[in-house]
Amino acid sequence: MTASPPRNSSLTDRRGFLRGLGTLMALPALESLATRGFAAAPKAAARPLRMAFLYTPNGVNVEHWFPKGEGENYEFGQSMKMLESYRKDFSIITGLCHDKARANGDGGGDHARATATFLTGVQARKTAGSDIKLGTSVDQLVADRIGHQTKLASLELSTDGQRSAGRCDSGYSCAYQFNLAWKSETMPLAPEMDPRLAFERVFGAGAGGKEGERRRLLNKSIMDTVLADANRLQRRVNARDKAKLDEYFTAVRDIEQRIERAEKFGQPLPQDIQAPSGIPDSYQEHIRVMFDLLALSFQTDSTRVATFLLAHDGSNRSFPEIGVPDSHHQISHHQHDPEKLRKIALIDQFYLTQLGYFLDKMKRTPDGEGNLLDNSMIVYGGGISDPDRHNHDDLPVILAGHGGGTLKPGRRISLKREDETPMTNLYLSLLDRMNVPAERVGDSTGKLEVI
Repeated sequence: MTASPPRNSSLTDRRGFLRGLGTLMALPALESLATRGFAAAPKAAARPLRMAFLYTPNGVNVEHWFPKGEGENYEFGQSMKMLESYRKDFSIITGLCHDKARANGDGGGDHARATATFLTGVQARKTAGSDIKLGTSVDQLVADRIGHQTKLASLELSTDGQRSAGRCDSGYSCAYQFNLAWKSETMPLAPEMDPRLAFERVFGAGAGGKEGERRRLLNKSIMDTVLADANRLQRRVNARDKAKLDEYFTAVRDIEQRIERAEKFGQPLPQDIQAPSGIPDSYQEHIRVMFDLLALSFQTDSTRVATFLLAHDGSNRSFPEIGVPDSHHQISHHQHDPEKLRKIALIDQFYLTQLGYFLDKMKRTPDGEGNLLDNSMIVYGGGISDPDRHNHDDLPVILAGHGGGTLKPGRRISLKREDETPMTNLYLSLLDRMNVPAERVGDSTGKLEVI
Protein backbone atom coordinates (compact mmCIF):
# COMPACT_ATOMS: atom_id res chain seq x y z
CA MET A 1 0.00 0.00 0.00
CA THR A 2 1.04 3.59 -0.53
CA ALA A 3 2.22 5.23 2.68
CA SER A 4 0.03 7.97 4.12
CA PRO A 5 1.38 11.50 3.91
CA PRO A 6 2.75 13.04 7.11
CA ARG A 7 0.15 14.66 9.36
CA ASN A 8 1.83 18.05 9.25
CA SER A 9 1.55 18.22 5.46
CA SER A 10 -1.42 17.90 3.15
CA LEU A 11 0.80 16.92 0.19
CA THR A 12 3.42 14.22 -0.19
CA ASP A 13 6.75 15.07 -1.75
CA ARG A 14 6.01 13.13 -4.95
CA ARG A 15 2.23 12.60 -5.10
CA GLY A 16 -0.52 15.09 -4.35
CA PHE A 17 -3.00 14.31 -1.58
CA LEU A 18 -5.44 16.22 0.57
CA ARG A 19 -5.98 14.89 4.05
CA GLY A 20 -8.96 15.38 6.34
CA LEU A 21 -10.94 13.49 8.95
CA GLY A 22 -10.95 9.91 7.69
CA THR A 23 -9.89 11.17 4.26
CA LEU A 24 -6.86 10.66 2.04
CA MET A 25 -7.87 12.23 -1.27
CA ALA A 26 -5.50 11.79 -4.19
CA LEU A 27 -5.27 14.67 -6.64
CA PRO A 28 -5.15 14.61 -10.43
CA ALA A 29 -1.82 15.49 -12.02
CA LEU A 30 -1.16 19.24 -11.70
CA GLU A 31 1.52 20.98 -13.75
CA SER A 32 1.86 23.77 -11.15
CA LEU A 33 3.24 21.36 -8.57
CA ALA A 34 6.25 20.60 -10.76
CA THR A 35 7.88 23.93 -9.86
CA ARG A 36 7.50 23.29 -6.13
CA GLY A 37 9.35 20.01 -5.90
CA PHE A 38 6.39 17.80 -6.74
CA ALA A 39 5.93 15.36 -9.60
CA ALA A 40 5.30 17.05 -12.92
CA ALA A 41 2.28 16.32 -15.05
CA PRO A 42 3.93 14.47 -17.95
CA LYS A 43 2.84 14.46 -21.55
CA ALA A 44 0.03 12.15 -22.61
CA ALA A 45 2.41 9.54 -24.03
CA ALA A 46 4.17 9.30 -20.67
CA ARG A 47 1.01 9.06 -18.57
CA PRO A 48 0.37 5.69 -16.90
CA LEU A 49 -1.81 3.21 -18.72
CA ARG A 50 -5.07 2.11 -17.10
CA MET A 51 -6.90 -1.15 -17.68
CA ALA A 52 -10.55 -1.99 -16.97
CA PHE A 53 -12.68 -5.06 -17.59
CA LEU A 54 -16.45 -4.65 -17.83
CA TYR A 55 -18.70 -7.74 -17.82
CA THR A 56 -22.27 -8.05 -19.09
CA PRO A 57 -24.32 -11.24 -18.61
CA ASN A 58 -26.49 -13.75 -20.43
CA GLY A 59 -25.29 -13.32 -24.01
CA VAL A 60 -26.72 -11.00 -26.67
CA ASN A 61 -29.12 -10.84 -29.58
CA VAL A 62 -26.44 -11.79 -32.06
CA GLU A 63 -28.35 -10.56 -35.12
CA HIS A 64 -28.54 -7.03 -33.73
CA TRP A 65 -25.31 -6.85 -31.71
CA PHE A 66 -22.67 -7.96 -34.19
CA PRO A 67 -21.56 -5.61 -36.99
CA LYS A 68 -21.47 -6.22 -40.73
CA GLY A 69 -18.31 -5.79 -42.75
CA GLU A 70 -14.71 -5.59 -41.60
CA GLY A 71 -11.92 -3.10 -41.03
CA GLU A 72 -12.69 0.61 -40.67
CA ASN A 73 -15.75 0.59 -42.93
CA TYR A 74 -17.86 -1.88 -40.96
CA GLU A 75 -21.52 -1.16 -40.27
CA PHE A 76 -22.83 -1.13 -36.71
CA GLY A 77 -25.45 -3.65 -35.69
CA GLN A 78 -28.77 -2.19 -34.59
CA SER A 79 -27.96 -2.56 -30.90
CA MET A 80 -24.75 -0.53 -31.14
CA LYS A 81 -25.81 2.47 -33.19
CA MET A 82 -25.80 4.79 -30.16
CA LEU A 83 -21.99 4.38 -30.03
CA GLU A 84 -21.45 5.88 -33.49
CA SER A 85 -19.83 9.04 -32.10
CA TYR A 86 -17.17 6.88 -30.38
CA ARG A 87 -16.40 4.75 -33.45
CA LYS A 88 -12.77 5.88 -33.54
CA ASP A 89 -12.29 5.11 -29.84
CA PHE A 90 -12.90 1.37 -29.87
CA SER A 91 -12.68 -1.80 -31.93
CA ILE A 92 -15.15 -4.67 -32.08
CA ILE A 93 -13.36 -8.01 -31.96
CA THR A 94 -15.25 -11.04 -33.22
CA GLY A 95 -14.14 -14.67 -33.22
CA LEU A 96 -12.67 -14.87 -29.71
CA CYS A 97 -13.40 -18.00 -27.68
CA HIS A 98 -13.39 -19.22 -24.07
CA ASP A 99 -13.05 -22.98 -24.37
CA LYS A 100 -12.71 -23.40 -20.61
CA ALA A 101 -16.20 -21.99 -20.15
CA ARG A 102 -17.57 -25.03 -21.95
CA ALA A 103 -18.64 -28.14 -20.05
CA ASN A 104 -15.59 -30.20 -21.07
CA GLY A 105 -17.15 -33.14 -19.26
CA ASP A 106 -18.58 -31.19 -16.32
CA GLY A 107 -22.21 -31.00 -17.46
CA GLY A 108 -24.44 -27.98 -16.81
CA GLY A 109 -23.26 -24.67 -15.40
CA ASP A 110 -22.52 -22.48 -18.43
CA HIS A 111 -23.42 -19.28 -16.58
CA ALA A 112 -21.09 -20.00 -13.65
CA ARG A 113 -18.27 -20.96 -15.99
CA ALA A 114 -18.85 -17.91 -18.23
CA THR A 115 -18.21 -15.46 -15.40
CA ALA A 116 -15.46 -17.52 -13.78
CA THR A 117 -13.47 -18.08 -16.95
CA PHE A 118 -13.82 -14.59 -18.41
CA LEU A 119 -10.63 -13.14 -16.89
CA THR A 120 -8.85 -16.37 -15.98
CA GLY A 121 -9.12 -18.67 -19.00
CA VAL A 122 -9.22 -21.57 -16.55
CA GLN A 123 -11.76 -24.37 -16.09
CA ALA A 124 -13.50 -23.95 -12.74
CA ARG A 125 -13.51 -26.96 -10.46
CA LYS A 126 -17.14 -28.05 -10.24
CA THR A 127 -18.00 -27.79 -6.57
CA ALA A 128 -20.53 -26.04 -4.39
CA GLY A 129 -18.31 -26.47 -1.34
CA SER A 130 -15.28 -24.66 0.00
CA ASP A 131 -12.84 -26.49 -2.28
CA ILE A 132 -13.19 -23.94 -5.09
CA LYS A 133 -10.36 -23.78 -7.59
CA LEU A 134 -9.93 -21.54 -10.61
CA GLY A 135 -6.90 -19.38 -11.48
CA THR A 136 -5.39 -15.92 -11.16
CA SER A 137 -7.28 -13.36 -13.25
CA VAL A 138 -5.51 -11.06 -15.69
CA ASP A 139 -6.30 -7.94 -13.66
CA GLN A 140 -4.51 -9.42 -10.66
CA LEU A 141 -1.43 -10.21 -12.70
CA VAL A 142 -1.28 -6.45 -13.30
CA ALA A 143 -2.07 -5.61 -9.66
CA ASP A 144 0.68 -7.92 -8.42
CA ARG A 145 3.21 -6.24 -10.66
CA ILE A 146 2.37 -2.52 -10.44
CA GLY A 147 -0.21 -2.25 -7.64
CA HIS A 148 2.38 -0.94 -5.18
CA GLN A 149 2.61 2.26 -7.23
CA THR A 150 -0.93 3.39 -6.41
CA LYS A 151 -3.18 3.79 -3.37
CA LEU A 152 -5.25 0.76 -4.43
CA ALA A 153 -3.57 -2.19 -6.12
CA SER A 154 -6.87 -2.82 -7.92
CA LEU A 155 -10.52 -1.85 -7.71
CA GLU A 156 -13.36 -4.39 -7.90
CA LEU A 157 -16.90 -3.14 -8.51
CA SER A 158 -20.29 -4.77 -9.03
CA THR A 159 -24.01 -3.99 -8.97
CA ASP A 160 -24.80 -7.50 -7.79
CA GLY A 161 -23.69 -7.94 -4.19
CA GLN A 162 -21.16 -10.34 -2.73
CA ARG A 163 -21.55 -14.11 -2.65
CA SER A 164 -18.51 -16.29 -2.13
CA ALA A 165 -20.24 -19.38 -0.81
CA GLY A 166 -23.34 -21.48 -1.36
CA ARG A 167 -24.69 -23.30 -4.39
CA CYS A 168 -25.58 -21.36 -7.53
CA ASP A 169 -25.60 -22.63 -11.12
CA SER A 170 -25.89 -26.42 -11.60
CA GLY A 171 -23.73 -27.38 -8.65
CA TYR A 172 -21.14 -24.61 -8.92
CA SER A 173 -20.24 -22.43 -5.94
CA CYS A 174 -21.64 -18.91 -6.04
CA ALA A 175 -18.03 -17.73 -5.79
CA TYR A 176 -17.61 -18.46 -9.49
CA GLN A 177 -20.63 -16.44 -10.60
CA PHE A 178 -20.26 -13.36 -8.40
CA ASN A 179 -16.52 -12.68 -8.71
CA LEU A 180 -14.54 -11.58 -11.75
CA ALA A 181 -11.21 -10.95 -9.99
CA TRP A 182 -9.23 -13.87 -8.53
CA LYS A 183 -6.09 -13.19 -6.50
CA SER A 184 -5.14 -16.85 -6.72
CA GLU A 185 -6.74 -20.11 -7.77
CA THR A 186 -8.57 -20.33 -4.44
CA MET A 187 -9.05 -16.66 -3.53
CA PRO A 188 -11.72 -14.57 -5.29
CA LEU A 189 -11.72 -10.82 -4.60
CA ALA A 190 -15.25 -9.80 -3.65
CA PRO A 191 -16.40 -6.75 -5.62
CA GLU A 192 -17.95 -3.73 -3.91
CA MET A 193 -21.62 -3.14 -4.69
CA ASP A 194 -22.32 -0.27 -2.32
CA PRO A 195 -21.29 3.08 -3.86
CA ARG A 196 -20.69 4.51 -0.38
CA LEU A 197 -18.10 1.86 0.46
CA ALA A 198 -16.55 2.11 -2.99
CA PHE A 199 -16.39 5.89 -2.54
CA GLU A 200 -14.63 5.45 0.81
CA ARG A 201 -12.12 3.06 -0.74
CA VAL A 202 -11.17 5.59 -3.40
CA PHE A 203 -11.41 8.86 -1.45
CA GLY A 204 -11.33 7.93 2.22
CA ALA A 205 -8.35 6.95 4.33
CA GLY A 206 -10.15 3.64 4.87
CA ALA A 207 -13.83 2.77 4.96
CA GLY A 208 -13.42 0.83 8.16
CA GLY A 209 -11.22 3.37 9.97
CA LYS A 210 -12.32 5.12 13.17
CA GLU A 211 -11.78 8.56 11.65
CA GLY A 212 -13.97 7.66 8.70
CA GLU A 213 -16.71 6.40 11.02
CA ARG A 214 -16.47 9.58 13.06
CA ARG A 215 -16.73 11.74 9.93
CA ARG A 216 -19.86 9.89 8.81
CA LEU A 217 -21.41 10.12 12.28
CA LEU A 218 -20.78 13.87 12.20
CA ASN A 219 -22.47 13.92 8.78
CA LYS A 220 -19.42 15.58 7.27
CA SER A 221 -18.72 15.50 3.55
CA ILE A 222 -15.29 14.37 2.42
CA MET A 223 -14.97 17.74 0.70
CA ASP A 224 -15.80 19.53 3.99
CA THR A 225 -12.93 17.80 5.74
CA VAL A 226 -10.34 18.85 3.16
CA LEU A 227 -11.80 22.29 2.37
CA ALA A 228 -9.07 24.32 4.06
CA ASP A 229 -6.28 22.42 2.32
CA ALA A 230 -8.17 22.56 -0.98
CA ASN A 231 -8.52 26.34 -0.74
CA ARG A 232 -4.82 26.75 0.08
CA LEU A 233 -3.88 24.54 -2.84
CA GLN A 234 -6.05 26.46 -5.29
CA ARG A 235 -4.22 29.67 -4.34
CA ARG A 236 -0.91 28.01 -5.26
CA VAL A 237 -1.73 26.69 -8.72
CA ASN A 238 -2.12 28.35 -12.10
CA ALA A 239 -5.44 29.09 -13.80
CA ARG A 240 -5.44 25.87 -15.83
CA ASP A 241 -4.88 23.72 -12.75
CA LYS A 242 -7.42 25.72 -10.76
CA ALA A 243 -10.06 24.93 -13.38
CA LYS A 244 -9.02 21.28 -13.27
CA LEU A 245 -9.35 21.20 -9.48
CA ASP A 246 -12.73 22.96 -9.58
CA GLU A 247 -14.03 20.33 -11.98
CA TYR A 248 -12.54 17.49 -9.96
CA PHE A 249 -13.88 18.68 -6.59
CA THR A 250 -17.31 19.26 -8.15
CA ALA A 251 -17.30 15.71 -9.51
CA VAL A 252 -16.35 14.23 -6.13
CA ARG A 253 -19.06 16.18 -4.33
CA ASP A 254 -21.62 15.25 -7.00
CA ILE A 255 -20.92 11.56 -6.47
CA GLU A 256 -21.15 11.98 -2.70
CA GLN A 257 -24.51 13.75 -3.00
CA ARG A 258 -25.87 11.04 -5.29
CA ILE A 259 -24.82 8.42 -2.75
CA GLU A 260 -26.47 10.41 0.03
CA ARG A 261 -29.72 10.51 -1.93
CA ALA A 262 -29.55 6.76 -2.46
CA GLU A 263 -28.96 6.21 1.25
CA LYS A 264 -32.00 8.31 2.01
CA PHE A 265 -34.40 6.58 -0.35
CA GLY A 266 -32.91 3.08 -0.70
CA GLN A 267 -33.63 0.35 -3.22
CA PRO A 268 -35.23 -3.09 -3.00
CA LEU A 269 -32.69 -5.82 -3.71
CA PRO A 270 -32.92 -9.37 -5.02
CA GLN A 271 -33.89 -12.06 -2.54
CA ASP A 272 -31.04 -13.42 -0.38
CA ILE A 273 -28.83 -10.37 -1.06
CA GLN A 274 -28.03 -8.31 2.03
CA ALA A 275 -28.87 -4.66 1.43
CA PRO A 276 -25.98 -2.20 1.70
CA SER A 277 -26.74 1.39 2.47
CA GLY A 278 -26.09 3.44 -0.66
CA ILE A 279 -27.71 1.66 -3.60
CA PRO A 280 -29.51 4.05 -5.99
CA ASP A 281 -33.13 3.36 -6.87
CA SER A 282 -32.31 3.32 -10.56
CA TYR A 283 -30.16 0.52 -11.96
CA GLN A 284 -28.82 2.95 -14.56
CA GLU A 285 -27.87 5.43 -11.83
CA HIS A 286 -26.18 2.63 -9.88
CA ILE A 287 -24.06 1.72 -12.89
CA ARG A 288 -23.24 5.33 -13.68
CA VAL A 289 -22.19 6.33 -10.19
CA MET A 290 -19.84 3.32 -10.21
CA PHE A 291 -18.49 4.37 -13.61
CA ASP A 292 -17.92 7.89 -12.26
CA LEU A 293 -16.00 6.46 -9.31
CA LEU A 294 -13.96 4.31 -11.65
CA ALA A 295 -13.10 7.26 -13.88
CA LEU A 296 -12.06 9.39 -10.89
CA SER A 297 -9.92 6.57 -9.49
CA PHE A 298 -8.07 6.52 -12.83
CA GLN A 299 -7.90 10.32 -13.02
CA THR A 300 -6.20 10.54 -9.63
CA ASP A 301 -4.02 7.48 -10.29
CA SER A 302 -5.57 5.85 -7.22
CA THR A 303 -5.49 2.59 -9.17
CA ARG A 304 -4.56 1.52 -12.67
CA VAL A 305 -6.58 -1.67 -12.99
CA ALA A 306 -10.23 -2.37 -12.26
CA THR A 307 -13.03 -4.86 -12.86
CA PHE A 308 -16.73 -4.09 -12.99
CA LEU A 309 -19.28 -6.90 -12.93
CA LEU A 310 -22.33 -5.07 -14.24
CA ALA A 311 -24.32 -8.23 -13.47
CA HIS A 312 -23.39 -11.86 -12.95
CA ASP A 313 -24.10 -14.39 -15.66
CA GLY A 314 -27.47 -15.98 -15.04
CA SER A 315 -28.79 -12.70 -13.63
CA ASN A 316 -32.58 -12.59 -13.22
CA ARG A 317 -32.71 -8.80 -13.18
CA SER A 318 -35.68 -7.21 -14.94
CA PHE A 319 -35.63 -3.90 -16.81
CA PRO A 320 -39.07 -2.27 -16.44
CA GLU A 321 -37.53 1.15 -17.12
CA ILE A 322 -36.92 0.11 -20.75
CA GLY A 323 -40.10 -1.92 -21.18
CA VAL A 324 -38.70 -5.31 -20.20
CA PRO A 325 -40.38 -6.48 -16.97
CA ASP A 326 -39.24 -10.06 -17.66
CA SER A 327 -36.30 -11.82 -16.02
CA HIS A 328 -33.21 -11.37 -18.19
CA HIS A 329 -32.12 -14.98 -17.72
CA GLN A 330 -35.58 -16.31 -18.46
CA ILE A 331 -35.96 -14.53 -21.81
CA SER A 332 -32.36 -15.28 -22.76
CA HIS A 333 -33.55 -18.82 -23.52
CA HIS A 334 -35.37 -17.30 -26.47
CA GLN A 335 -35.83 -20.35 -28.73
CA HIS A 336 -35.99 -17.85 -31.61
CA ASP A 337 -39.14 -16.24 -30.19
CA PRO A 338 -39.25 -12.79 -31.90
CA GLU A 339 -40.65 -11.04 -28.82
CA LYS A 340 -37.96 -12.44 -26.52
CA LEU A 341 -35.28 -11.52 -29.05
CA ARG A 342 -36.67 -7.98 -29.23
CA LYS A 343 -36.43 -7.65 -25.46
CA ILE A 344 -32.91 -9.08 -25.40
CA ALA A 345 -31.91 -6.43 -27.96
CA LEU A 346 -33.35 -3.73 -25.70
CA ILE A 347 -31.26 -5.02 -22.78
CA ASP A 348 -28.18 -5.09 -25.02
CA GLN A 349 -28.85 -1.47 -25.97
CA PHE A 350 -29.24 -0.55 -22.31
CA TYR A 351 -25.82 -1.93 -21.40
CA LEU A 352 -24.15 -0.44 -24.48
CA THR A 353 -25.66 2.94 -23.60
CA GLN A 354 -23.97 2.71 -20.19
CA LEU A 355 -20.70 1.88 -21.92
CA GLY A 356 -21.17 5.02 -24.03
CA TYR A 357 -21.66 7.03 -20.84
CA PHE A 358 -18.36 5.71 -19.47
CA LEU A 359 -16.46 6.32 -22.71
CA ASP A 360 -17.77 9.88 -22.78
CA LYS A 361 -16.71 10.42 -19.16
CA MET A 362 -13.22 9.12 -19.89
CA LYS A 363 -12.89 11.11 -23.09
CA ARG A 364 -13.89 14.37 -21.40
CA THR A 365 -11.37 13.91 -18.56
CA PRO A 366 -7.98 15.53 -19.33
CA ASP A 367 -4.89 13.40 -18.77
CA GLY A 368 -1.57 15.01 -19.59
CA GLU A 369 -1.87 16.41 -23.10
CA GLY A 370 -4.65 13.95 -23.94
CA ASN A 371 -7.52 12.37 -22.04
CA LEU A 372 -8.15 9.27 -19.93
CA LEU A 373 -9.51 7.30 -22.86
CA ASP A 374 -6.28 7.98 -24.76
CA ASN A 375 -4.35 6.32 -21.95
CA SER A 376 -6.63 3.40 -21.15
CA MET A 377 -7.53 -0.08 -22.39
CA ILE A 378 -11.09 -1.13 -21.64
CA VAL A 379 -12.42 -4.61 -22.37
CA TYR A 380 -16.21 -4.84 -22.50
CA GLY A 381 -17.99 -8.13 -23.10
CA GLY A 382 -19.36 -11.38 -21.74
CA GLY A 383 -18.65 -15.08 -21.63
CA ILE A 384 -21.67 -16.19 -23.71
CA SER A 385 -22.61 -15.20 -27.25
CA ASP A 386 -26.04 -16.61 -28.24
CA PRO A 387 -27.83 -17.21 -24.90
CA ASP A 388 -30.15 -19.84 -26.35
CA ARG A 389 -27.16 -21.97 -27.37
CA HIS A 390 -24.97 -21.01 -24.39
CA ASN A 391 -22.03 -20.94 -26.79
CA HIS A 392 -18.69 -19.61 -25.62
CA ASP A 393 -17.18 -18.90 -29.04
CA ASP A 394 -17.50 -15.79 -31.21
CA LEU A 395 -17.95 -13.77 -28.04
CA PRO A 396 -19.29 -10.19 -28.02
CA VAL A 397 -16.16 -8.15 -27.23
CA ILE A 398 -15.30 -4.46 -27.47
CA LEU A 399 -11.79 -3.13 -26.88
CA ALA A 400 -11.98 0.60 -26.12
CA GLY A 401 -9.30 3.20 -25.58
CA HIS A 402 -6.06 4.06 -27.34
CA GLY A 403 -3.62 2.36 -24.97
CA GLY A 404 -1.29 5.35 -24.85
CA GLY A 405 -1.01 5.20 -28.64
CA THR A 406 -0.31 1.45 -28.78
CA LEU A 407 -3.80 0.39 -29.95
CA LYS A 408 -5.41 0.99 -33.34
CA PRO A 409 -9.12 1.49 -32.58
CA GLY A 410 -11.87 2.25 -35.06
CA ARG A 411 -12.06 -1.21 -36.64
CA ARG A 412 -14.02 -4.42 -36.70
CA ILE A 413 -11.34 -7.07 -36.14
CA SER A 414 -12.76 -10.30 -37.53
CA LEU A 415 -10.96 -13.48 -36.47
CA LYS A 416 -11.83 -16.78 -38.07
CA ARG A 417 -14.45 -18.40 -35.88
CA GLU A 418 -13.18 -21.89 -36.67
CA ASP A 419 -9.74 -20.95 -35.31
CA GLU A 420 -11.26 -20.47 -31.84
CA THR A 421 -8.67 -17.88 -30.83
CA PRO A 422 -8.53 -17.85 -27.02
CA MET A 423 -9.81 -14.66 -25.39
CA THR A 424 -6.71 -14.87 -23.21
CA ASN A 425 -4.53 -14.12 -26.25
CA LEU A 426 -6.02 -10.62 -26.15
CA TYR A 427 -5.08 -10.37 -22.48
CA LEU A 428 -1.47 -11.35 -23.19
CA SER A 429 -1.24 -8.47 -25.66
CA LEU A 430 -2.72 -6.02 -23.15
CA LEU A 431 -0.33 -7.20 -20.43
CA ASP A 432 2.54 -6.51 -22.80
CA ARG A 433 1.37 -2.90 -23.10
CA MET A 434 1.16 -2.62 -19.30
CA ASN A 435 4.79 -3.80 -19.09
CA VAL A 436 3.66 -6.86 -17.19
CA PRO A 437 5.52 -9.83 -18.71
CA ALA A 438 3.63 -13.11 -18.77
CA GLU A 439 4.20 -16.29 -20.74
CA ARG A 440 0.58 -17.40 -20.41
CA VAL A 441 -2.81 -16.36 -19.12
CA GLY A 442 -4.96 -19.44 -18.59
CA ASP A 443 -5.32 -21.21 -21.94
CA SER A 444 -3.59 -18.56 -24.05
CA THR A 445 -1.55 -19.69 -27.06
CA GLY A 446 0.17 -16.41 -27.96
CA LYS A 447 -0.38 -12.67 -28.26
CA LEU A 448 -3.16 -11.22 -30.38
CA GLU A 449 -1.03 -9.00 -32.58
CA VAL A 450 -3.84 -7.52 -34.71
CA ILE A 451 -5.13 -5.06 -32.06
